[in-house]
Amino acid sequence: MNGTHANISATVELFQLIVYAPTFTLGLLFNVMALSFLFFKVKKLSESTVYMIALIFLDTLLLFTLPFKIISYHLQNKWNLGSVFCSTLESLYFVNMYGSILISLCICVDRYIAIRHPFTALTLRSTKKAAMVCAVICLVTSVGTVSTFQLHGEGHKISSCFHNFSKSTWKNAGLLSALETIFFGSMAAMTYCTVQTIKCLRKHRKADNPQTCITKAEKIMVANLVAFLVCFMPYHVAYFVYFLVKNNIIPLSFQQVLRNIVQVTLCWANLNCCLDGVCYYFVLKESLEDPLQNSEKIAR
Repeated sequence: MNGTHANISATVELFQLIVYAPTFTLGLLFNVMALSFLFFKVKKLSESTVYMIALIFLDTLLLFTLPFKIISYHLQNKWNLGSVFCSTLESLYFVNMYGSILISLCICVDRYIAIRHPFTALTLRSTKKAAMVCAVICLVTSVGTVSTFQLHGEGHKISSCFHNFSKSTWKNAGLLSALETIFFGSMAAMTYCTVQTIKCLRKHRKADNPQTCITKAEKIMVANLVAFLVCFMPYHVAYFVYFLVKNNIIPLSFQQVLRNIVQVTLCWANLNCCLDGVCYYFVLKESLEDPLQNSEKIAR
């Protein structure tokens, strides 16, 4: 991922193949299972299912780019499938990754409002509003295609898809700020909402039965947050450090090693497409219950 056409190491290429192959297969499997659940089990759409449909859509688009990503790293600097096709794949990959981050945030905030503020939720939450939020996120992230079509520089033939970006890309502080803000802002909001939601659940649970243990719902919420952090944080930290190195803000002699770390952490981030599948099941199962009834029960 730099402007000097350095090759990806054989170890990194092997790691990507090992990770992307099951990620693609299992990711598609989980998406099909979630869609089947929607079609055959869910009788009525809720706010949660609307967000999950959007998440399935974004994850699936990202997954379809992974085989081409494997091909691109195998070809190294001999990409011959066309510059426009490469830019389209990069757009689907990066835009849908950040769209998925924002939809995950929406799911977390929606759960927080429903449990922490059940009466306010009656006016704030609706399937139409959820659909509008998803539409806005898709629209806003789609604007990012303008940036992805310029990752390799304007007017240059692309010889290395998904890496070896132009020097101008690495000097684009606005792009860095936008991507880092989306992730770390979402991370902060999701952490706050998860902690507050769990506190609320524990408070009402102890009031009813002080001897009860940690519930499955709490474990799921913590697991979702941990999976989000484990998947996405390494890449965004590595990306930030690599940006500083590329712009000579901090000196670093092992730039190639850091470059490989960026590639590995980006590959690791895509595991979230599989881990989302676990979230699909429990959120969709939760949506089968009456959310209003649940809110009133918690409020009491």
